Amino acid sequence: VQLQACGGGLVQAGGSLRLSCAASGRTFSRDVMGWFRQAPGKGREFVAAISWSGGYTTYADSVKGRFTISRENAKNTVYLQMNSLKPEDTAVYSCAATPKGLGAGVRLAPYYDYWGQGTLVTVSS
Repeated sequence: VQLQACGGGLVQAGGSLRLSCAASGRTFSRDVMGWFRQAPGKGREFVAAISWSGGYTTYADSVKGRFTISRENAKNTVYLQMNSLKPEDTAVYSCAATPKGLGAGVRLAPYYDYWGQGTLVTVSS
């Protein structure tokens, strides 16, 4: 079972990036998928989550209106479109999955069962 995130890089403030997370080893089409990030010297932070159908999404207040989470179940892939990036968005971004469905813990890292390695996003001022 593997989640592989990619799409990170260096971008100037105000720019955009699109992260992808491809799943393999099992079908994630019925899983809740989430994105988390960890900035240098800080703890892991919730960014966004999406239901298996894509009909429900939730975002951290710090990214609401700038980031969009989406998924393509046929490709076992979830995306994070990041616009209007700020230097404070600099972090390692990781994707996660859980078959438990939507629950009260969907914004908490321990709720998720599968994790991918992260991809580094650096936003310069």
